[in-house]
Amino acid sequence: MSEANTAPDEKRYFCYMLACVNGAFYTGWTTDPERRFKQHCSGKGSSYTKMNPPLKIAYIEQKENRHDAMIRELELKKLPHRKKKDLALLWEENRRMEDPQ
Repeated sequence: MSEANTAPDEKRYFCYMLACVNGAFYTGWTTDPERRFKQHCSGKGSSYTKMNPPLKIAYIEQKENRHDAMIRELELKKLPHRKKKDLALLWEENRRMEDPQ
């Protein structure tokens, strides 16, 4: 996800998956993944994550507009658990490669 080409006042949209304590993935869209994750962790994000708290952000994908983020959210929700897990693992691997610390 590149933020270099984003103007300061331009709104960004993201589709995300959270890994939850019950082993499932919660999927949603937002304009600020970190803020949204904190909302979910505090029990104020959704009824699902209130009952199944998130452990971490498992996947983030930036989209050009709200419509595209919402469409991608629905696509991700339809994926079988194994495909979501593969996507999350690949995303985590790519993050490690971008920031090897």
